[in-house]
Amino acid sequence: MRILVVDDDTDICEYFEDFLASEGYEVTCILDPTKAMAEVEAGGYHLALIDLMMPKLSGMDLVEQLRRADDDLAIVIMTGHPTLDTAAASIEHDVSAYLRKPFSTDELRAVLRRIAKKKGLVLRKEEELHLTIGRTIRELRKTHGLTLKQTARRTNLSVSLLSQIERAESSASISSLFKIATALDVPLRDLFGPF
Repeated sequence: MRILVVDDDTDICEYFEDFLASEGYEVTCILDPTKAMAEVEAGGYHLALIDLMMPKLSGMDLVEQLRRADDDLAIVIMTGHPTLDTAAASIEHDVSAYLRKPFSTDELRAVLRRIAKKKGLVLRKEEELHLTIGRTIRELRKTHGLTLKQTARRTNLSVSLLSQIERAESSASISSLFKIATALDVPLRDLFGPF
């Protein structure tokens, strides 16, 4: 999910860049709200996190501009000074969430998950699948008392590829997974865990 953060505070932008990137999102931060429209038009963003109180252009004025240009963009308002007027205006402009600063990372995660689900975006599911497959293969291999080298001989796959699959660093082909499942004497579906 591509996220644009618009906040005039450099520290907050740096925090969001670090936090959201560590959560697996593509993040761009803009300190000057007057440049946000051009970025949204060029960037293909799914979500904009917008501070309400900024110089040059208020967050609510920016929301109005963004909504006119892109009615599918999810918008989250962040403010340290919530008011009934700005909350009502947020509803009027179909804002996805209105977060009072300071908010917890759990609150932000919940908002992002809800927005991603509503938009039908996959959030790290592929990464979770790779981790599940890798963990399952490693556990089954160890249960059978096999080393990576022995498993490589049984599957005709390289030790390096097997290691990358177990560490979720490589996306295994169905053919490779079939070879691994056969070598570990389990049905292919067992490698996928709950997926």
